[in-house]
Amino acid sequence: MEEFDYSKIGNQKSKIRASFTRGLTNFLVVAACIALYFVLANISHIYAGLSLVVSTLAPVWYGCVFAYLLMPIVRKVEKFLTAKFEKKAADKKKFQRRIRMAGILVAIMVLIFIIVLLFNMIIPELVRTIRRLIFILPRELNALVEKVQEIDTKSQLGIIAKTLVEKANEFLQQWLKTDLWTKLNTIMESLAEGLFSVVGTIFDMIIGVIIAAYILGSKERFTAGAKKLLFAIVPNEKANFILHLTRKSNQIFGGFISGKIIDSLIIGVLCFLGMSIFGFSESNTLLVSVIIGVTNVIPFFGPYIGAVPSVLLIALEDPIQGLYFAIFVLLLQQLDGNYIGPKILGDSTGLSPFWVVVSILLFGGLFGFIGMLFGVPVFAVISYTVNLIVDDRLKRKKISTDPEKYVDLISIDDQGKMNQRIKGGTDDANKSAE
Repeated sequence: MEEFDYSKIGNQKSKIRASFTRGLTNFLVVAACIALYFVLANISHIYAGLSLVVSTLAPVWYGCVFAYLLMPIVRKVEKFLTAKFEKKAADKKKFQRRIRMAGILVAIMVLIFIIVLLFNMIIPELVRTIRRLIFILPRELNALVEKVQEIDTKSQLGIIAKTLVEKANEFLQQWLKTDLWTKLNTIMESLAEGLFSVVGTIFDMIIGVIIAAYILGSKERFTAGAKKLLFAIVPNEKANFILHLTRKSNQIFGGFISGKIIDSLIIGVLCFLGMSIFGFSESNTLLVSVIIGVTNVIPFFGPYIGAVPSVLLIALEDPIQGLYFAIFVLLLQQLDGNYIGPKILGDSTGLSPFWVVVSILLFGGLFGFIGMLFGVPVFAVISYTVNLIVDDRLKRKKISTDPEKYVDLISIDDQGKMNQRIKGGTDDANKSAE
């Protein structure tokens, strides 16, 4: 009796399975193309929906930022109270909850104190400066016109200067008399919209402080839940890599932000002392010092962003003092860039000056002021991640990860041996080495 060949059934099943897999793959590719088409066709609606979600959750984002910034204060308070009263505590869990609440309360009080202090320093000075400019600017322009009238019009430079000032004065007078009044309604509407936006932002920030308190109070629970979810959906090796990147990102961001805040505070104080000693515009000393200190938080471009309006404020009162102050700010920023900044920040980001500029330009262009502020640490995390992946690939190929060995590299053979260029040698010698 002829035996039945069961292998034919197996072959038929494998053919059916392969056909089904190919059909499913084709279906998924077509479905993905259709979904991509609808996404691109309705990109404006999708962007509007995402923007609405982001703006609606603004208090949550503020809360996360506040919680991250206040975390070091909470830890300091907890460490201090634990060292002082832990031995006297009968119930450890209640003690931990109490010192956590104390740490959160102190951190929020510090935040409120800083905000109130900044508003008390900036708002009155800003209002006083604007009122002073309203009265000073026309008088200064008239004095400038009178001085230009005295210029020797025989020289070509004098003629050009006189013409420019007269044209500028005519334009300003015309704008004040006609354009300003015709556009006053639009300006008032813009001011009203800006006022509502400011009030809304303040309300979101108040809710954000409350959310930050909840986040700080349950940070261990949030951290444990995030880790549990990560290891549930991601393989262990990749999950460990993500956890390592998270810790490194926290280290980079924490070191950069805290260092920049301390550095900017020192620069603001030094600017205030310098302006007080040299007598630069006593009426604007506090306002200018705050501007210089706050804008110094932005890496590289921050000093110049703050220096421009500060120099203009002082130059409106006294052009010579404005010039001297510009020189003073330049020297102050050289001191910060070459001594104070490196001492405080160290190598917290690990980026070269070239990549610092690239990161600020890129993220500043994409996300505005926030991008300029956080572009450097974000780019530092990206750079660190890329370096980790590159070094891992090289190690698997048993190739050196030392960057110095790649400076004069000519080639790498199959065994991982690196052929170097002979320094000072001829092209023939290098070719033979290769």
